[in-house]
Amino acid sequence: MEVINWKEVLLPYEQAVDELIVKFKNIKKEYEMKGLHSPIEMVDGRVKAIASIIGKANKRNIPLDKVFDKLEDISGVRIICRFVEDIDKVVSLIRERSGKDMEVLEEEDYITNTKKSGYRSYHITINYPIIRVDGKMNIKAEVQIRTLAMNFWATIEHSLRYKYNGKIPDDLKNRLQVCAEAAFMLDNEMTTIRDELLEAQKIIQTKKNLVDEILNNIHNLYFYAKVEKMNEFNQKFIELYQEDNVDKLFEFNKQLEVMAQLYKVKYV
Repeated sequence: MEVINWKEVLLPYEQAVDELIVKFKNIKKEYEMKGLHSPIEMVDGRVKAIASIIGKANKRNIPLDKVFDKLEDISGVRIICRFVEDIDKVVSLIRERSGKDMEVLEEEDYITNTKKSGYRSYHITINYPIIRVDGKMNIKAEVQIRTLAMNFWATIEHSLRYKYNGKIPDDLKNRLQVCAEAAFMLDNEMTTIRDELLEAQKIIQTKKNLVDEILNNIHNLYFYAKVEKMNEFNQKFIELYQEDNVDKLFEFNKQLEVMAQLYKVKYV
């Protein structure tokens, strides 16, 4: 068997992870720009460590020259959601893209079918095409979708499994199962106050978008208005922002937009 050049072989997997992270983060941005609740809270990813690849191959009795065909999670992307309901939305978004910029190969629902350990997550295996110097290449990747609470539990459980080399003591297993149920109860409780949380999130996002518009309008006025006037605009903005009155900020922004138009007509 040829010696594997791991750095070279894993490079396309790194590219796939990088591109998928960008795609899912852009979906989050699209929702936020439209003032909508994003089902995606956070996105991260990784390429499985060489030692982990070899260890998993040995465990499954997979020859190393076949490992890239057999293992589906060498590239991994994790999508974190606020609510359990958001997981269904993300799953639907990925299914809708199947046949376009990715292909869904397999789905595993560990939320409905919770693992004995208490692990909950939704896994989707996809084929993701990347373009390289020598042409197109399909990369298998696993997308894990879970809530913040599920991810917190899974991170702790993974660390303990690593510490005990996969053989967690029974008493610790039992305590982890109790924690898993507590995390799931938290997710269920969060669902009951979801509407209140989404309303609060909408208010925060609306204010953020408004502040961005105001700062952009003030920046544009620098090309036309006098320095004294700009100082006045900046001071007024600071006062209204500290007052935390969204209605007054809206009105101030309208005034800036009118002034910008007047200055443009005057100086163009």
